[in-house]
Amino acid sequence: MRPRRRPFKKASRFFVARNAADDTSEDLFLRAKTTEDRKLIEAFDPIAEALGLDIVRVRLMGSNKPGGARRLQIMAERKTDGDITVNQCARLSRALSAWLEESDPITGEYILEVSSPGIDRPLTRLKDFDTYAGLEARLELDRLAEGRKRFRGILSGTEDGEYVAIDLEGEEDTAMIPFDWIIDAKLVLNDELLKIGAEKAALRREQGEDDEEEDEDLDFGDDEDAEFDDEDFDDADDDFGDDDDDKLTKN
Repeated sequence: MRPRRRPFKKASRFFVARNAADDTSEDLFLRAKTTEDRKLIEAFDPIAEALGLDIVRVRLMGSNKPGGARRLQIMAERKTDGDITVNQCARLSRALSAWLEESDPITGEYILEVSSPGIDRPLTRLKDFDTYAGLEARLELDRLAEGRKRFRGILSGTEDGEYVAIDLEGEEDTAMIPFDWIIDAKLVLNDELLKIGAEKAALRREQGEDDEEEDEDLDFGDDEDAEFDDEDFDDADDDFGDDDDDKLTKN
């Protein structure tokens, strides 16, 4: 029997503007949080699309060392299957580097890092919650919902183009959380996700994807500021705190 779907109260009744100066969709907010990030992703999207890729997320972050270069982190994936190879990261890095050099939109020194979203990927678009239905995820909201901001459970897709459905641990009903309340969402790294990641890696090796056009695609010349990887970043934005805060409690 399918669990009953228990909606949270409508977002329109409790709407809290994140930034009154920014008129942007919630989808774009999760992909690029700051005004500077959003300006970059608007330029990056068509560049990635021309390569058959989607930009999952952009973060322009401070340096790990005092006085060091900032880090421009970009997560990308193929439009067709949500995966990406090292060579595709390299092609995207080259294309973005060319635009950045010509447009010079970032003040000061920075390092460009292009990566896959990783196994325990962030969920930044409404469609991601359908794609990864059945897997465990953590969500953080911009407001309290029944006394909590953080939730953890099994994704159950979306509904009405507005709600994220999630089966919370210890709850009989499926919670329906407005997508525009979500400020962070990420898959939980567990045995099931590790198995899926291993299967995808094995398939890539079998198909020999990372061996294609290697010499051409990895020629970066003298550009030492461009980096790419097929693993996910270490990211302070993904700190969801203790698991105890992820569970819904009912009065």
